[in-house]
Amino acid sequence: MPPSKDRRQDIHNSETPVLCRACEARHKGICGALTTDQLVHLSKHTTRRAVERETELVQIGEDITQYSNILGGVVKLTKLMSDGRQQIVGLQFAPDFIGRPFSRQSNTTAEAATTVRVCSFPKTVLEEIINQAPDLEHRLHEQSLRELDEARDWLLTLGRKTAREKVASFLCLIADHIDPEAENSGQEAHFDLPLKRADIADFLGLTIETVSRQITKLRKESLITVENNRHITVPDMAVLREAATPEI
Repeated sequence: MPPSKDRRQDIHNSETPVLCRACEARHKGICGALTTDQLVHLSKHTTRRAVERETELVQIGEDITQYSNILGGVVKLTKLMSDGRQQIVGLQFAPDFIGRPFSRQSNTTAEAATTVRVCSFPKTVLEEIINQAPDLEHRLHEQSLRELDEARDWLLTLGRKTAREKVASFLCLIADHIDPEAENSGQEAHFDLPLKRADIADFLGLTIETVSRQITKLRKESLITVENNRHITVPDMAVLREAATPEI
């Protein structure tokens, strides 16, 4: 059951920590489940920072000592194979939560794919609050299930879609998280590719040449425009989404 209205933190409440009032993680992320007192308590232990691209936030196998909310930017989750090859297994966006509550060690490496802003707090403090706040535990559970659903959808993309459909699906994924209002408003979607072509190829199970070729084809079909090899404009998200859907 969601927290009742009187228990939710009002952005106009003078007791709300200033840094939390306009925070996306506060309203759409896990912190939306916290009461005023819990939010104030957590804020006393938080640290906000900007992390440069290609900086590791969490390393696979390391002991978990803190968790973070993503405030801006894109984080890639990777696993390393025994022969040294890397596989990107997921992407995270604001206001996603980085970490696995009650786990001792991380099972993936979390690396900043772009410049990322995070709000971090000690593991012990958050897990203390979780024990007192079933609404927070419920929200963390919901995020885990959402990530599971996204992983299953991506298995379909990797296993059954053509190269064109894979690249179109990737562009839809980025647009949905970075410019989510574009489709509903009927406006163009704008975003910068958060991954290098080599990483996109890794994520999609394609070669770099195939990714570049498919992006060029989508551009020639006027489904997208590309500026400076990185900035993407999607004139019509519905048309791009159709290109990402396998033909029956």
